[in-house]
Amino acid sequence: MHQPSPWTNPLRDPRDLRLPRIAGPCSLVIFGVTGDLSRKKLLPAVYDLANRGLLPPSFGLIGFARRDWTTEHFIDVVKEAVRQRCRTPFRESTWTNLSQGIRFVQGTFDDSAAFERLSDTVAELDRDRGTRGNHAFYMSVPPSAFPVVSRQLAASGLSHSGEGAWRRVIIEKPFGRDLATAKDLDRVVSEVFDPSSVFRIDHYLGKETVQNILALRFANSMYEPIWNSNYVDHVQITMAEDIGIGGRAGYYDGIGAARDVIQNHLLQLMALTAMEEPVSFSAADLTAEKTKVLSAVRLPKDLSLNAARDQCAEEWQGSHKIVGYLGEKGIDPSSTTETYAAIRLDVDTRRWAGVPFYPRTGKRLGKRVTEIAVIFKRAPHLPFEQTAVRELGNNAIVIRVQPDEGVTMRFGAKVPGGTAMEVRDVSMDFSYGRSFTESSPEAYERLILDVLLGDPPLFPTTEEVNLSWRILDPIEEFWSTLGQPQPYRSGTWGPAESDAMLARDGRHWRMP
Repeated sequence: MHQPSPWTNPLRDPRDLRLPRIAGPCSLVIFGVTGDLSRKKLLPAVYDLANRGLLPPSFGLIGFARRDWTTEHFIDVVKEAVRQRCRTPFRESTWTNLSQGIRFVQGTFDDSAAFERLSDTVAELDRDRGTRGNHAFYMSVPPSAFPVVSRQLAASGLSHSGEGAWRRVIIEKPFGRDLATAKDLDRVVSEVFDPSSVFRIDHYLGKETVQNILALRFANSMYEPIWNSNYVDHVQITMAEDIGIGGRAGYYDGIGAARDVIQNHLLQLMALTAMEEPVSFSAADLTAEKTKVLSAVRLPKDLSLNAARDQCAEEWQGSHKIVGYLGEKGIDPSSTTETYAAIRLDVDTRRWAGVPFYPRTGKRLGKRVTEIAVIFKRAPHLPFEQTAVRELGNNAIVIRVQPDEGVTMRFGAKVPGGTAMEVRDVSMDFSYGRSFTESSPEAYERLILDVLLGDPPLFPTTEEVNLSWRILDPIEEFWSTLGQPQPYRSGTWGPAESDAMLARDGRHWRMP
C-alpha cells in the first residue's frame, strides 16, 4: 500500500491550500536526462518544487545518460535548463541547496558496470545527504528501453528497498502500442517492482483544469443533476495542435494520432467526465469509477462511418510552404500513419445511454487547444418567434484544459434594447489566470511530488491502460485495412470525413 508522507511544509503560506505536503528524504534518478522532456519539463519542475519549499533539504537528483559528462558539467546543464524554463523566480539560495544533491552517472542501458556506479551513487546520497534509501527512478526513455533498464535495476539491487524505505519507478507513455505489448511491458516491469510502486505518467492528469472536472461536477449542486442523458446531447473532447511532429519522426511514425493521444489523454478525460461520484478522492475509489466507464465503452458497429483518420497535406499559405506529414524529416513517403483521428464512442450506462462521446485530435489544425465540451439538448419548446432565436445554439459547458485554462458556459440571453424578445447565444467565462493570484503549478510538478509522496490518484492503473487498448485496438485494426489516409489542409479543423461523421448524427464540431 502507498503510505502518503505525513510531512507538512513549514515554509508554506497557510492561506495556500494547494500542494500542502512535502516529500520526506529521497532522491529522483532520471534516465534519459539529456532529452527534451527532461530539459524542458522535468528539471524545471524539480527546481520549482524546491523553490516552493515542497522538497526536503536532503533531496537528491541523479542524471543517468551516455554523455561523457562530469557531475560539475551536469550541474551547469541543469542550471541552464532551470533558468530558461522555471516557472517560479530563480533564487540562488534555492539553487545552492538543490545543486549540492545533484550527481551524474555516465553509461548506457546495457552497461552493468554503469548501474553498479549508479548503485554506489545512490548509497552515497543515503550516506551524505540523508535520503534514507528512498529513491524514485524516472524512465524518460523510449518504451523499447523499459525492459533492459528494469532488469538492470533488479540485477544491481537498486529496485530493492530496505526496511522502512521505498523504491518507485515512473514510466512515461506510451504504455505499449496495443493491448499485447502493453501486457508484455507490464509483465516485465512487475517482475522488478511491486505494482503499487509503478507510476504511469499521463501529464494531462496533473493539469489543474483536469482536476477541476471533479470540483466542477461534485462540489457544485447546479451541475450534477443535469450531467446525464436526460439533458446532455453529446460530448466533444478535443486536443488540437497547430504544429507538426517536429523532430519526433522516430517515435511518431507507426504510432499516429490515436495511439499518441486518444488512447491515453482523451480516454482519461472521457472517464473523468463520465464517471459516477466516487466514495472519496483516494486512488482506489477514483480508479474504480474510471474503470467502470472504460469497461462500459461500446464501439459503433460500422467503423467506416464512425472512425475518421487522415494525414496533414503539404500546401502553400501565401509565400510560406507548410510541410505535410509525408514531407517531415525522417518520415517514410509511403507512411500510412495518421496525424488526425476522430471517433465516436458510446458509454453503456444508465447515466449516458444514447449520449455519444467524440474524442478527436490532430496536428496542424486551426489552433492549439484542449477542451471538453458538454453539449446540452435544445429546450423542448421555445415560445418565441422563429426569427427571434434563429442563431441560438445548444447550451454548453466547455472545460478548457489548455492553453487558457478555465470554464465557459454558453446559454441564450435576450438582446438588449427594443421590445421584441430576441434571444442570442452569450458566454460566461471563468479563467484561472484572472481568478487566482498565483499561477497554477505545472503538471509535472504535481505528478513528481505525488510520486515522491507515494500518492497515486492521478496515475492510470494497469487495468485502465488495458481497457483503453481494448477500445482502440479494433479501430487501429480497421484502419490498417484502408491503405493511404486522405489529406486535409493545414490550418483547418480537420478533414471532411470527420465533419461527415458528425453530420450523419445530426451534429457538428465546435470551433474552439
